[in-house]
Amino acid sequence: MRKGTREKFRMLKRAGRPPQGIQLTVMVTFMMVSLILMLSTSLVLYQRFAMSYRDTTLQNTENALEQTQHTLEDYLVSMRQVSDAVCYNVVTELDVSDPSLSQELGLIYESSQDSLVSIALYNGSGSLLAAAPVASQKTDPNVTSQEWFQTAMAGIENVHFSTPHVQNLFDDGTKNYYWVISLSRAVEVQDGDETRMGVLLVDMNYSGISQIMDQINETTNGQYYYLCDSEGNLVYHPRKVQISEGIAKENTAFAAGCTDGVYQDTLLGEKRDIAVRSISYTGWKLVGVIPGRDYSSRIGNVQYFIILFVLVAFMLLLAVNRLVAGRISRPILQLDDSVKAYEAGEKPKIVSVGPAEVRHLGHSIQKSYEQIDVLMKQIVEEQNERRKSEFDALQSQINPHFLYNTLDSITWMVEGGRNEEAVYMISELARLLRISLSKGHTILSLEDEIQHARSYMNIQKVRYRDRFAVAYDIEPAILSCCTVKLILQPILENAIYYGVGEMDEDDGGKITVTGIRTGDDVEITVEDNGQGMTKEMAENVLKEDNVVHKHGSGVGLVNVNSRIQLIFGKRYGLSIESEPDVGTKVHIRFPAVLFTPENQKELEQGRIPQKEGT
Repeated sequence: MRKGTREKFRMLKRAGRPPQGIQLTVMVTFMMVSLILMLSTSLVLYQRFAMSYRDTTLQNTENALEQTQHTLEDYLVSMRQVSDAVCYNVVTELDVSDPSLSQELGLIYESSQDSLVSIALYNGSGSLLAAAPVASQKTDPNVTSQEWFQTAMAGIENVHFSTPHVQNLFDDGTKNYYWVISLSRAVEVQDGDETRMGVLLVDMNYSGISQIMDQINETTNGQYYYLCDSEGNLVYHPRKVQISEGIAKENTAFAAGCTDGVYQDTLLGEKRDIAVRSISYTGWKLVGVIPGRDYSSRIGNVQYFIILFVLVAFMLLLAVNRLVAGRISRPILQLDDSVKAYEAGEKPKIVSVGPAEVRHLGHSIQKSYEQIDVLMKQIVEEQNERRKSEFDALQSQINPHFLYNTLDSITWMVEGGRNEEAVYMISELARLLRISLSKGHTILSLEDEIQHARSYMNIQKVRYRDRFAVAYDIEPAILSCCTVKLILQPILENAIYYGVGEMDEDDGGKITVTGIRTGDDVEITVEDNGQGMTKEMAENVLKEDNVVHKHGSGVGLVNVNSRIQLIFGKRYGLSIESEPDVGTKVHIRFPAVLFTPENQKELEQGRIPQKEGT
């Protein structure tokens, strides 16, 4: 791994990282489950509390109704007892003409005057027979048209309770008006020898009932209690004035038709609970009303408490969730970091902490990486051996015919007495062989490769009797770069055999070798002005299945291209430009790597060191 890549990886680690997938998944899952459980629990608690509160409120209302029922019944029983005492002890025993009748009525009235307004006895025609306290009857009160009289005459042997009304029968001189509830009943009146039907009227003070009902309504919060008769007419209501004025309404008809128990009704779109109790002997209904808004206002505090509970629990769950998610995911994240470091090229020890499953996974990954490293080393070694074998095989393909022809030429020169030329040929051949052998190395400096090419071309020029010229234009700076040996000789050989070799001396055959530095690469060009070839032929020259060797090395450009790519990679090698009757250019490209023993060894082992100047 390069230094820059390793440093970049360390910087990314120091810069921090976004929430990891497994930790986020654990947190989200835990929070979702916790929130669902918490909200479900809160909803159940709220519903249970609401039901419990409703049941408790209804129970308290029924208890209050029961207590008030007993109080009202006791009060009304006492009034009924007054009516019974007058009926059975006075009216049935005394004649209407007996002067003591009024006295007896007066005595009974005085014994209960705090609760009574008046006692009166009428005959069937509505004429007053006796009354207590003694007071003059108002002029033409039209008794027979009043409801209490008609009800009494229609229902014999029953005591009838009227709705509250203003007492309008007697004038006591104070000009006060009393709200009363009339107890009326039909009675038999003795008038001499005759028995006639009459009506006994006992007007009890409405304030007694009003006080009892006011007392129960004082202690309520939103709920209220009222009294109505069997027809739904109001006997008492805390908002009776508003109802009579049409400002408020009450569903008395529904309550009047109910037996004792708890019911639900709706008034002006609001749902309510009502509890009903019957008052004995009267037909009255004592009704307790619990509006729906009363529940809402009472439960509102519980709602605030539940919301606060949810918020606090959510914050605690968030903290616990982060802690738990961290403890669960931390070993896996550490293992992931170790694997990423391996992928980035480092060789850390795989972290094996946390639960047994994660530790086992870490050990397995560690063993896998160790086995991969061993296998990779084996593969690299095998690849290097294979590359060396391929290279040696390619290099061994160089045709020895050149050596045989050169030695034949030297023999002819000696036999012909051309000793100086023979010595020159032997010297150039010695240089060529020395560089060709190069102690078994496949990599040498470009300077040696150029020298090898010069020796080769010097020999060929002698053999071809200087029918062509050779020029060299090599930048001195690139002579110290590494190259694959014997890459110029086959190209020069092709330039002679397929280019300028068949040209006459007068035609001016020429081969030019140039070398330049292009960025991080070296480019060598061998150009001739020989026969050239078509574009299609030039494109097929480097394809092994299209190579046709006429004469020369027998290896050609495919061999050179393959050897360069085996050492430096597929992006390097040969490229050809050619045009018929104009000539051919062969470009050789390879990286500019400084020639040193270390770099020579690296390249021969299949590793490419840094380029020169980088």
